[in-house]
Amino acid sequence: MARVTDQTPSRRKRGSATPEVYDFRQPMTLTREHARALEVGLQNFARQWGTLLTSRLGALVNLTLEQVEPSTYAEYIESLPGSTTAVVLQVEPSRTPALLEIPTHLTMTLVDCLLGGPAVNLEIPFRELTEIEWKLMGDTLDYACSDLAYGLASVAPLSFSVRGVKYNPSFMQLVPASDQVLVARFEARVGPVEGVITLMLAAEPLMVALRHSDEQAGRTPEEQREHDAAVAQMADRMNGVPMDVVARFRGRTMSAAHISRLEVGDVVPLGHPADRPLDVVVGGVTLAHAAIGANGTRAACLVVSTEEES
Repeated sequence: MARVTDQTPSRRKRGSATPEVYDFRQPMTLTREHARALEVGLQNFARQWGTLLTSRLGALVNLTLEQVEPSTYAEYIESLPGSTTAVVLQVEPSRTPALLEIPTHLTMTLVDCLLGGPAVNLEIPFRELTEIEWKLMGDTLDYACSDLAYGLASVAPLSFSVRGVKYNPSFMQLVPASDQVLVARFEARVGPVEGVITLMLAAEPLMVALRHSDEQAGRTPEEQREHDAAVAQMADRMNGVPMDVVARFRGRTMSAAHISRLEVGDVVPLGHPADRPLDVVVGGVTLAHAAIGANGTRAACLVVSTEEES
C-alpha cells in the first residue's frame, strides 16, 4: 500500500528494516512521478487557500500538506470522527463526489473569525451550523473550490462545486465502500487553534488523467494528432449509439396469488401519486423526471427536472 508524504524517506540498507505489509485489498499504487504531481498540486492548493483565509479572517492561517495516501472509501469514513463538518463537493467533468472534512472546533473558529471574533478555540459542543453560519462558510468554500481546481490544474482540468454539508459521516454513502479513493491530510492552524483537515477524491478519474499525461509526454506531434483524431472519431460514434428511453410510473408490489388471478378488465392501482412526474429511465438509470403531455396526436412527456437537480 503506497503512502506519499512531504518527507522523502532515506534509502534503507538491505536487511536492515522490517518488510512492509502489502494489502491485496488495495491494489492501487502511486508511481513516484504520479505521487509528486499530486503533491505539488495539493501543496499549491494549501498555499492558495491558506493565504485567502488569512486575508478574509484577519488571523494567520497555515495550511500544510502532511500526506497523500490511497485508501478505500469505507476505511476513510471509519477514520473520521462520528460528528464533524463534512462538505460534499461535485467534481466535473467526471461528475464524481469529493469530500472536504473540517473538524468541528476548526469550523466554529472559522465561523467566529468570519463574524469578527478572535482566533481562539471556543470549545463549543458539537452542533450543526445555522443557516447564517453555513452561508458564511459556503462563500469561503466556494473560494476553496477555485483554489483546488487551480492547484490540480497541472494534473487534470477539473472544477469543483459545493453540493451540501453533512455532519454524520457514517451515514454517508457517496461511492461504494470498496472503491479506491485518494485521501489528502492537511495540518491546519488558525492562530493558536490546530486541527487536521482531510480531502477525499475518487482515485480513478485522477489516475486516468495522470496516465493520459504520461502517454502524451511520450508521443511525437504526429502521433498526438493521430491519437486526438481517433478519440474524436470514437466520441462521435458513441454519441450516435441508439438507446431506449422509458417514461416510467412508480410500480407496486403484488402477491403471486393476486397476479395469477388477474383477468381482462381488472384495474390495478399504481403506487404513483397523481401529481408526481414520471421517471425518465435510460439503461435502468433514472436521469430525469417528466410530466405527461402530448405532441400532436402522439403521447409525450415534458422534462421538468433532472436527477441532479432533484
